[in-house]
Formats: sequence, C-alpha cells, structure tokens
Amino acid sequence: MVTGHNSVFLLCLMLMPSAVFADRQADQGHGLVEMQGSIIDTPCAIDVADRNQSIDMSVIPVSQIMRDGQGPTRPFTIRLINCVLTPLKPGQPMVSRFSVTFDGATTNDNLFAVSGEGKGVGLQIADANGNLADPGQPLAGGNLQPGNSNLDYTLRLVSNRQTLRAGTYAATIRFKLDYY
Repeated sequence: MVTGHNSVFLLCLMLMPSAVFADRQADQGHGLVEMQGSIIDTPCAIDVADRNQSIDMSVIPVSQIMRDGQGPTRPFTIRLINCVLTPLKPGQPMVSRFSVTFDGATTNDNLFAVSGEGKGVGLQIADANGNLADPGQPLAGGNLQPGNSNLDYTLRLVSNRQTLRAGTYAATIRFKLDYY
C-alpha cells in the first residue's frame, strides 16, 4: 500500500532523472561565430553589367602591328549609377570628384601585359580625352554628376618593341574607383 509520504517519495524518485538530465539536454553543444566586415558609403554604384567585362579585340594581322605599331581601338564603358553627392562626414565638403586606377600585369613600356602565344604586344587604355592609363597609377579624374554617368575608355593592342609572334592572347585588367 502506498501512503501519502511514500507517494511523494516515489514521485521525487521519478522526477529526479529528468532534473539531472535536463541540464545535459539544454546544452547539446555550443560554439562561437565571429564575423567582420565593413560598411562603405560610395557616392555611386557601378552598373552590374560593367563590373566584369570581356572585350573582343578581334583578329589583328602582324603586318598591321609592324606597320602602324598598334591595332585599332576597342571602346568600353564603366557606367556609374545612382550617384548622390554627399559629404563623407558631416561638415566636410561634398564628394564630387573621382579617379580610376587600372591595374594588372605590366610590360617594361607601361603597357598591360598579355599572356598566350601572341608575343611582342601589350594593351594600352586611354580615357575619352586621350589620357593614357599607366598600370597601377590613378588616371586623371573627373567631376561626378548626380544620377548616372558613363566613363568611356578605349583599349588597343600596341607593339612593345619585342619580336612579334602571331597567336592568341589574353589579359586581365582590374579597375578601381576612388572618390574625393
């Protein structure tokens, strides 16, 4: 026969394993996630279609490079969108100018190097005013305009005064915008 005192004791015995294991069930494992990043505020965004561009330089005869020292120009554009002119910090002047830096492997002649079978050439970039880009150096900047703007450039194959050899070639050139 179970009396009142025995019932309480039996109930305590039945609940005790739950209390002992509750702590283990609550912590099934733990860890730590660390994150870092940055929030930037740029006056303009670069149009998604212009972030990674492929430019077909077409077929250029060795004879043209020998005769002219260069091939024809190929245009490309970097579109700036949603430009808003604001100060970077309160009380400072508005950000209203930019510069573009093109960077990549280079030749001895301040040209962008090409890789592949084609030899004796490099790539040259010029802005809409004819200013030539020196690899890794900021190109003459311009004024930002609210809204959308096009930054127009040309690319051309140029002799680097080495022995010319026909063949395919490729290059990767990065660009960076700085605002001030």
